[in-house]
Amino acid sequence: MAVVPETMRDDMTWQMGLVWEQVKSPVIVPALRLAVFLCLVMSVMLLVEKVYMAVVIVLFKLLGKRPDKRYKLEPIKDDVELGHSAYPMVLVQIPMYNEKEVYQLSIGAACGLSWPSDRIIIQVLDDSTDPVIKDLVEMECQKWASKGINIRYEIRDNRNGYKAGALKQGMKHSYVKQCDYVAIFDADFQPEPDFLWRTVPFLVHNPQLALIQARWKFVNADECLMTRMQEMSLDYHFTVEQEVGSSTYAFFGFNGTAGVWRITALNEAGGWKDRTTVEDMDLAVRASLKGWKFLFLGDIKVKNELPSTLKAYRYQQHRWSCGPANLFRKMAVEIAKNKKVSLLKKVHVIYNFFFVRKIVAHIVTFIFYCVVIPATVLIPEVHIPKWGSVYIPSIITILNAVGTPRSLHLLVFWILFENVMSLHRTKATFIGLLEAGRVNEWVVTEKLGDALKAKSATAKTAKKPGFRIGERLHLLELVTGAYLFFCGCYDMAFGNNRYFLYLFLQALAFFVVGFGYVGTFVPYS
Repeated sequence: MAVVPETMRDDMTWQMGLVWEQVKSPVIVPALRLAVFLCLVMSVMLLVEKVYMAVVIVLFKLLGKRPDKRYKLEPIKDDVELGHSAYPMVLVQIPMYNEKEVYQLSIGAACGLSWPSDRIIIQVLDDSTDPVIKDLVEMECQKWASKGINIRYEIRDNRNGYKAGALKQGMKHSYVKQCDYVAIFDADFQPEPDFLWRTVPFLVHNPQLALIQARWKFVNADECLMTRMQEMSLDYHFTVEQEVGSSTYAFFGFNGTAGVWRITALNEAGGWKDRTTVEDMDLAVRASLKGWKFLFLGDIKVKNELPSTLKAYRYQQHRWSCGPANLFRKMAVEIAKNKKVSLLKKVHVIYNFFFVRKIVAHIVTFIFYCVVIPATVLIPEVHIPKWGSVYIPSIITILNAVGTPRSLHLLVFWILFENVMSLHRTKATFIGLLEAGRVNEWVVTEKLGDALKAKSATAKTAKKPGFRIGERLHLLELVTGAYLFFCGCYDMAFGNNRYFLYLFLQALAFFVVGFGYVGTFVPYS
């Protein structure tokens, strides 16, 4: 094997150093300064949005102006002459796809809804491709039908449009024409029996309302650390973002489940469309542009399940990040040109809802905290003011944490985990904006239902899954972790800003996820 002479190695090192110095000043430093400036601008935008929402929440709490109190609410009463026909006809849709573990839970909960039996139709929209699961779901529907429940089992010969396609096809059946409202529940959602009594009257007595959105309650939030992190993020979404949108009559998105739509509004908005992976948000935006209003009821909580594995969670987050960015690309001009809503509402939807919350929030989290800040360690000529690197992130983090007070002690873990997940959210956001390869990828989130309870008895003797390199190792996380670790070592050796404390912790978080030690198998008690 040839050995490179020491003099030649020294010469190569000197040449590489010379090239670096020649490129550094005219190219790298200005580019990094521009990146810092843009990230600081985005950080301020995100901070203003978070502070605005916090102020709105505090003011409405202090003044006692709950959004539901602004609308007329009277219980629906029996009419001696009309009988049950005084009650509106309600359609309950349950879209599902190979939901072996949860189909009984969702169908059972829907059939247990308290409403006059002749004024409700349960519609199971089964897109399952596994014939065994299809038979099980059909048998479950037949079981409830034999008990007098008006339940319809509907299937398609294709999966075109995925969930949006199934919901759209479900609305075409002749019996739906007699329905006034449609309640939608994903396959793992279990509404309480009084759900319709607490939601439908708002639609009956307030003709300007198109949607009633309920809150989600997570049955497996305490399953593992990853589910606790998810709970913190989603609780903020419901406790703050949805509450603010509802309280200020501004736009807020439909969550795709645990909601009741006025069918007239749904049809007027153009019905379900499958042009993005966020058909729920698409419908909500179009209905809002028609002048319809939405109401969020945080007191009504519908039980559901959080993804228990990192693989399922990553697929979910890709869809939730890519879809809004792609919808923004498709609808920004349409929203701006709309003449039925005020300029203020258009600005809110385009800037606040889409640009800041769905695009800036993802990009700045990863680019700034995991790329740009570490890069300034290697290039000390570029300085980041302390208010941008410490104060703003701290305030944003504290404001995010108010949604789940019981998890405040997990705040550091949440920050590190969210930064890791921002890698995939940022990638998905750019895919959506550029309409690239995986823009319409739809992978149904895996649910476990009662499988945990059934398996807990044998869990102690069960073996952990074997180590599979393809499933356990995640290259992007490992590369990012190595970059952060290198920057941390460099800062500890040559820097003076002590970023290495953060860099080592964040690198560790990327390594933990990268080597597959998060959400790999479900822990049993």
